[in-house]
Amino acid sequence: MEQYDRITLQQAQEEMNALRRVFPDVRLITENELNELNRACDVNEASDAPLGADRIAVTAFREKKQVSRLEFVGSEIFQIVAFYVETDGAPAVMLMSKELSGDPVFYLNGHEELAARFVRNNTEIYLDSLTGAYNRRYFDERLKDSVMSAGVVMIDLDDFKLYNDTCGHDAGDAALKTTVETIRKCIRATDTLVRYGGDEFLLIMPGITEERFTQQLRYIKRVIHKAEIPGFAGLKLSVSMGGVLAVNEPLTSAVTRADRNMYLAKNHKNTVVTDDNKLTAEDNTRLNVLIVDDSDLNREILSSMLSSEFNILEASNGEECLSALEEYGSAISIVLLDIIMPVMNGFEVLRVMNSDHIIEDIPVIMISSDNSDSSVREAYEMGVSDYISRPFDSKVVYHRVHNTIKLYSKQRRLLKLVTEQINEREKYNSMMIGILSQIVEFRNGESGLHVIHIRTLTEMLMEQLVRKTDRYSLNNSQKLLIPMASALHDIGKIGIDDKILNKPGRLTDQEFEIMKTHTVIGAHMIESLEQYQNEELIKTAHDICRWHHERWDGRGYPDGLKGDEIPVSAQIVSLADVYDALVSERVYKKAFTHETAISMILNGECGQFNPVLLECMTDIAQDIKAKFGT
Repeated sequence: MEQYDRITLQQAQEEMNALRRVFPDVRLITENELNELNRACDVNEASDAPLGADRIAVTAFREKKQVSRLEFVGSEIFQIVAFYVETDGAPAVMLMSKELSGDPVFYLNGHEELAARFVRNNTEIYLDSLTGAYNRRYFDERLKDSVMSAGVVMIDLDDFKLYNDTCGHDAGDAALKTTVETIRKCIRATDTLVRYGGDEFLLIMPGITEERFTQQLRYIKRVIHKAEIPGFAGLKLSVSMGGVLAVNEPLTSAVTRADRNMYLAKNHKNTVVTDDNKLTAEDNTRLNVLIVDDSDLNREILSSMLSSEFNILEASNGEECLSALEEYGSAISIVLLDIIMPVMNGFEVLRVMNSDHIIEDIPVIMISSDNSDSSVREAYEMGVSDYISRPFDSKVVYHRVHNTIKLYSKQRRLLKLVTEQINEREKYNSMMIGILSQIVEFRNGESGLHVIHIRTLTEMLMEQLVRKTDRYSLNNSQKLLIPMASALHDIGKIGIDDKILNKPGRLTDQEFEIMKTHTVIGAHMIESLEQYQNEELIKTAHDICRWHHERWDGRGYPDGLKGDEIPVSAQIVSLADVYDALVSERVYKKAFTHETAISMILNGECGQFNPVLLECMTDIAQDIKAKFGT
């Protein structure tokens, strides 16, 4: 049975970044390199010549598995780990090493076994580099064969494709990170959270009671729905959760059962399904109506009017209503809500439904004998879809319930259609901008990663700026457009002579003056798109192209703007551009380390920047280093 991972090159890079937290030296050996090492090992096989890390990599390559060894070099001891992977379908080996000299445990006899144990116990290599949760390898190697008594939960992030495709991969990444951070705040130190798939998570809660289990899942679902995604305030999170209580059961079996419940929950979204509240086959074919009234007779009358077509759920007060909404979530199609009730009245229920955004997904019809203008007005102001007075007319009640459900359903379909159209437009915009910027990068002799880095750094700095101050009032549209437009910051270089653009040595004063004109050339190119001048993307791109080399003290170019005369979009991209230029190799320079780059920027060696932006860069310096591995 195959035990190795099949991953993309990007996933390999992310995993290597995570491994570098533990192993200073981590590299990916490609198929061609492995074939050469394999031949070298064959030549030296007879004499058993020591090839150290190379031989360990070849062993992992030949046997398609993980290999761990201790290597002694003089008085120093190195731990070397190699494991076989396939990146984009091609064989490869991930090789890492770490000096262990000075740790007395590794001088014991049987050091190879100790090294293997060290690798097994070192959970750092099992961390997902994006979210910090455990990764799938941790489940496969450490948990999969366990037999346990625990609550086992599969969690799926609803609408992840919407976040990822419509708002960009960084919105998707932010949604995943926020989900993990929120779950961690809700669980115990003894619980385990695993990123099981792209947007799926596995939560293991050992020793939890049946009563506490369901209650805790509903709490987690509610807190996630209230959470805000940093930098993307317009997006709302929701999760579908499937849970089971395992009693001395193989974990793989419990995960399979939890997964089935999770897919039942996904039919309705923002819902928890466990074995004790699983919807029946009949429930799944009929819509659910929640009737909330303290009068048994009123509930019975309404139920008799609607039960022939709808599945009826009942609650006798506001608290029971909220409990039902927690349990069934979007599986409830509509709420018929009385106003005057004990424990919690109808208006108090509406306040909670508004604060938790539940009323956006589940319509409410108020049913009451209180027909005063003030009550009717307040109900509509709080978002109810309709108001029906007692005594009930069965035909009126049926048709209003039916029509309200249809209206909400049409609104959701329309929203989905509009979202898909926006998604397509944004995808093509981003694609065309990416192609154009890559052409510029190719001509400039630089890696296409520069554009990607600028966009990522721009988003990181902008998010921190929004968290730190409201001085610039960046709205959600600007938060999306500025990173997208950042890809065009150097488009004007397409008008610069190749001999200047790719000159390996220092530019003369005259050549530098010519190089500086790329800002004006880029702005003029954007201005020439006359039919699009009213588009926000075009306006943002123009500002970034022309002014991303301006400096806070007025000593930049081309216009010598100073302070906040420089558009904030250009300020952010300018700082991102300088950082990436410092840590990247160019035809005229070697790459600086992350620490050196930050120091040069803060010391003013690259010009003066907005002090608040410099504080933002300092705040997230370690995040930048972790992201780019510099």
